[in-house]
Amino acid sequence: MRHYGIIGYPLVQSFSAKYFNEKFATESIDAEYSLYPVQTGELQSVIGNLSETLDGFNVTLPYKQTIIPYLERLDETAQAIGAVNVVYQHVGYNTDCLGFIESLRPIVREFDQKALVLGTGGASKAVCYGLRRLGITPTLVSRTPKEGMLGYNDLTEEVMAAHTIIVNCTPLGMFPETEACPDIPYERLSARHLLFDCIYNPKVTRFLQKGQAQGATIKNGMEMLVGQAKAAWKIWNKE
Repeated sequence: MRHYGIIGYPLVQSFSAKYFNEKFATESIDAEYSLYPVQTGELQSVIGNLSETLDGFNVTLPYKQTIIPYLERLDETAQAIGAVNVVYQHVGYNTDCLGFIESLRPIVREFDQKALVLGTGGASKAVCYGLRRLGITPTLVSRTPKEGMLGYNDLTEEVMAAHTIIVNCTPLGMFPETEACPDIPYERLSARHLLFDCIYNPKVTRFLQKGQAQGATIKNGMEMLVGQAKAAWKIWNKE
């Protein structure tokens, strides 16, 4: 039997576990996928152990960046992004960007030239990389902006009008805190906007609900998750 899993904290729910265990059952694959909730201080020792005992594993919040020093190397894409969500034989990969590109590409319009990316964690790094691959210029938005970023107070009418794509890479709105949402000026959205939420549970977050109420196109993170999982499976099986 082959063994796979995911590390993160907390791991109250996991799309990956459900996806892969259903895949193994449906396709009669002799494998299992388990959850490995890891406390911050345990990360280094756990990584070494799992790299030896598992046939591959995923990485989620909050370790997509902090895991990097404990890996032997990164592939070219993960190196460019600066975040990892898949590990195979001590090597870090990033398939989040592939899932995001595949999910967003079909709904991008010709006038979509600029995007606001809410949050600055590992997911936002993959999203920014994906946007650039699609020819769209991303701008990070943070509660504590650094040089080259915007703060939420900087989202003027002009800024909102110029950035027709807005991607939520924060955990705000994720189950069970479903009433939360990023603090953007939703009243400045229009039918020209496209809101993408990396969250998949609930299917329509408050962020998406508020965008839809203004006529914006909306999409959640489910297709992105499926895409990154399929890409991870190819890495683990050298396809």
